[in-house]
Amino acid sequence: MASPAALLRLMTWLSPAFPVGAFSYSGGLEQVVDDGDVRDAETLGAWLSSLLAHGNLWNDAVLFAEAHRGCGDAGRLAAVAELAEALSGSAERHRETMLQGEAFLAAAASWPHPVLVALGAAAAYPVAVGAVSGGHGIAAEAALTAYLHAVASNLVSVAIRCGVVGQRGGVALLAELEEPILTLASAAARSTLDDLGSATIRADIASLRHETLATRLFRS
Repeated sequence: MASPAALLRLMTWLSPAFPVGAFSYSGGLEQVVDDGDVRDAETLGAWLSSLLAHGNLWNDAVLFAEAHRGCGDAGRLAAVAELAEALSGSAERHRETMLQGEAFLAAAASWPHPVLVALGAAAAYPVAVGAVSGGHGIAAEAALTAYLHAVASNLVSVAIRCGVVGQRGGVALLAELEEPILTLASAAARSTLDDLGSATIRADIASLRHETLATRLFRS
């Protein structure tokens, strides 16, 4: 069980107001919308569910869990940080996860902890949040649930800004994603690095193609 203070910190760290710049990234979703593959609430829900179950969000959850477990081991943290950076499948994906992770660590310095020293100035976003959450005594499953909900909420916000769904439709979709997020958080909390792997090839290609999209609202 996490203390109320630790849970309050988690809520702050994953708030849209926390200065990591998540609002400026779409994880390739903008390209998918431009292609017409995501065009309404149904196709958006299918896309996000696939990322959670079989895509980069699953891998991020596994890396988060490993960083959470290794929060007190500088060598283990360095290894998972290196792996997470290497798994970035495109230049935009690399920029997105590393810049958010760097911004998160800089802002999290307001809550001094030895884990920040172990991580250094930059790490992939899920590694940064996982390690800091573990260092502050927040249970892995609870931290993963909050992290995945924040990521999904940001992607739904992207879809709203792209005109795919309205705000009420976005909230309804987040309600539908509750069960998948809880299931994924539970599985990821028990995962090991052997469970890494994804099968969302179209999403990976979309991330690559977004680099050349003529008119963009988002950086990825």
